[in-house]
Amino acid sequence: MKTRKIGTLTVSEVGMGCMAFSHGYGQIPPEKYSIEAIQNAYRHGCTFFDTAEIYSPNLSGTGHNERIVGKALRDVRSDVVLATKLFLNVLNRGSVYDAVRRHLEASMERLQTDMVDLYYLHRTSFGVPVEKVAEAMGRLIDEGLIQGWGLSQVDVAVIDRAQKVTSLTAIQNIYSMVERDVEKAVIPYCMEHSIGFVPFSPIASGLLSGKITTETKFERNDDVRNWVPQLSRANIAGNQPIIDLLKRYADLKHATPAQISLAWMLHKYPNVVPIPGSKNKERILENLDASLVELSDEEFRSLEDALNQCRVYGHRGFAR
Repeated sequence: MKTRKIGTLTVSEVGMGCMAFSHGYGQIPPEKYSIEAIQNAYRHGCTFFDTAEIYSPNLSGTGHNERIVGKALRDVRSDVVLATKLFLNVLNRGSVYDAVRRHLEASMERLQTDMVDLYYLHRTSFGVPVEKVAEAMGRLIDEGLIQGWGLSQVDVAVIDRAQKVTSLTAIQNIYSMVERDVEKAVIPYCMEHSIGFVPFSPIASGLLSGKITTETKFERNDDVRNWVPQLSRANIAGNQPIIDLLKRYADLKHATPAQISLAWMLHKYPNVVPIPGSKNKERILENLDASLVELSDEEFRSLEDALNQCRVYGHRGFAR
């Protein structure tokens, strides 16, 4: 697979979000299946894997997903880039640095590694100034415990405050054809400052695959699709013109709608590395193969112009 740079890290231009093996899409697969799916992705050319300490069934524990990722990739650790995240809402004791390091050391143990390549603050908190987190991340970089750091679901004001303390490696915000707020300021800021942009939910929780219809029923337990705004029955119907547009280009390029949606953002921005997630082995490989779909400049402009004419129904946006 082709590669891209996010900060100093070289990664496959399509990464893999691993959350679905632990949370967010209903019944989780057996651990053996999840490990095999991650290993298949690596063999398929993926070198960038994203997890978080909080990804556990119903978000009721810590580290379920990190343990799976660690088991899956321990034998190829030197060949992959591992990204994980911490939550730091309040300080119970010690300094911000002490707290961040405690979280990091626990994650490293679960991931079976002595260093994390990319360490995100999962959400900012009014109780912990982002400048203090940036300072702590700088120390961890100097100590060789992380290679780079990032923020998730943040606006330019927060990014700039952090960037002035310790240079950021990546920003991970929601971004897709139906969630484009970051195009206004966040992505331009990242490009200007050589910061990678890592979209989560780049296929809009499956909407842009074209496989979800108004008759689709999501699982009742631990399935985020029940509250994703674009996936209400009315909004699925309203967004059908976007799906039809994707299907036309998919037919033209002998690809799938999901691949076209990913190829669109890869063509649009050189610093973007999407991390689509799935718990289905075949779907994971399909998403990775978006790297093989190349839109010409003319095809991209035509697609972009048509997309800009489509109204989007439902807006998730980002919240800290």
